[in-house]
Amino acid sequence: MENPHSNYVTVEIYDQTYHLFGHDAEHIRALAAEVDAKMRAVAAQGRTVDSLRVAVLAALNLADELSLMQKSNDGAKLGHVRAAALRGLLDEVLVEEQIPAERKTGS
Repeated sequence: MENPHSNYVTVEIYDQTYHLFGHDAEHIRALAAEVDAKMRAVAAQGRTVDSLRVAVLAALNLADELSLMQKSNDGAKLGHVRAAALRGLLDEVLVEEQIPAERKTGS
């Protein structure tokens, strides 16, 4: 029987560790690195030190990039694929929130 936790990947984004679920560990790591880089770029602009605000501003920047890609003829298909990947990553983060509680209870 396959270990249900074998598809978990540990990444660090903006000095926080996340345990994410996914089938393509390298892709998840690449996405996490992109999010981390975007958050650090936003923080470097010095507008805010609150990590939640940094995350929201980074998300808006990524959404803007995605929107621009979707509007271009060459990037339309890639934009939809990227949106699906980002939705998948969000789902994985939400699942990750449940894992620490399961580990504490020994489930």
